[in-house]
Formats: sequence, structure tokens, C-alpha cells
Amino acid sequence: MLSEIEQFLYREARLLDERRWEDWINLFADDGYYWVPAYPDQEDPYKNVSIFFDDKELMTTRLNRLNHPDIHAQKPASRTLHVVSNIEISNEHDVEGEILVYSTLQMMEFRLDKQTSYGGRAQHLLREKDGGFELAWKRVDLINCDGVFEPLAIPF
Repeated sequence: MLSEIEQFLYREARLLDERRWEDWINLFADDGYYWVPAYPDQEDPYKNVSIFFDDKELMTTRLNRLNHPDIHAQKPASRTLHVVSNIEISNEHDVEGEILVYSTLQMMEFRLDKQTSYGGRAQHLLREKDGGFELAWKRVDLINCDGVFEPLAIPF
């Protein structure tokens, strides 16, 4: 089981690095969401502002903008490298057909002759589907989530 989960997370990272936004969004369940809290230990995305808190529809809108030929925020386009490690299956989540996975990640972004590095801990709630998995949700807790950021356009 761990090997299949690792392959799923590595594929997700590759899709992001290849800017295959539609394929990445399709990893999410119809009711899935992507959350990057703006504060350490943030418990509720509805009570505080977040860096990202997107359902599938908002992800699609946001990432379609990245493909638009006139988007100046991504000229030139960012090049990224996502590194996923320390993958661990949680034994705290016991809902049939769901698996909570913890990992660490680092994302390097190169744009306009500048390389920026982001790091954090991720949680993925995977649902078993058709012999594989779909994302019920993904949460990324950046170690500097409450720091000052340049405008962020690329998912972690």
C-alpha cells in the first residue's frame, strides 16, 4: 500500500512541475479542496484567511488563468521542482476507504533569474477509487506560512 501511495504523491508532484494543471486538478474528488493555511496551527479555513483555500471549481479558475497568454504574473512562466519525502500513513484516521498521509515537501521555483524555496509539511486525505486514489483534500503547512511572500501563483 505504501508504494502505491508514494507513486501517487510523486505523480502529483510531477504534474505540478510539468504545469499539467488540468491533470493535477483531476486528481481531486469532485468535493475535494486544496488548503495552505496562513498561520501556524490554523484549524479552520473559514475563520481565518488562508494562502490558498480552493475547491475544485476555484482551482480550475485559478489555474486556467496561468495558461492565459496575457497573464503578466507568469511571464516568463515559473519553473518548479517539487520534492516529496518522509511519506507516512497515519494510523489515526479510520474511515473505510480513506487514507490520511503525512509527508514533507520542498518546492523550488525559478523565475526572473531568482530561485525561491518553500518547505513544509503536507497532509493528503486519499480516497480509494477504481483501484487507485483520488484526493479528498490536500493541506500544506508551510514553515514560513506567516512570513512575507511575493505574489504566489503556483500550487505547492
